Amino acid sequence: MSYDRWEKAGLYIFRIADSSAWCLGDWLVYGQECYADRYQAGVQAAGLDYQTLRNYAWVARHFESARRRENLSFGHHAEVASLPPAEADTWLDRAEQHGWSRNQLRVQLRESRRGNRAIAPARASLPRISAPHERVERWREAASKDDRDFEEWILLTLDRAAAHELGP
Repeated sequence: MSYDRWEKAGLYIFRIADSSAWCLGDWLVYGQECYADRYQAGVQAAGLDYQTLRNYAWVARHFESARRRENLSFGHHAEVASLPPAEADTWLDRAEQHGWSRNQLRVQLRESRRGNRAIAPARASLPRISAPHERVERWREAASKDDRDFEEWILLTLDRAAAHELGP
């Protein structure tokens, strides 16, 4: 299978998995409302992790269909589900507008909680690179040791390299 085909397959699988989270969440909410006496048996029959299912239901309950953003993942919605609806919608609007990944949304939320309300500028895509597995795993380990998301760590590392070469 070519790389392009493999990549498209991954995107397709992600979309299925993402919509499955919504479907399972909605299924659980419906079951809680309509079959409260038999709900637990239905959940056990599904054979999925109880905590995962609870999380799906919790997010689905916080976002009725009309508020769900088709261009954003279930994970985006999960990041803001604990916020008041208007605030959650504002953050989802920003994520859509700026093309933020779920992790970028998480970083922006964290920054806003620290008092830095600045919104990151629009993002540009980087070129794809191919590296040996061992190097990538080493980089991931470094990001983890630095207590950073891998993508965040890569950007920080590139910024440091640019500052070294070009000055601050």
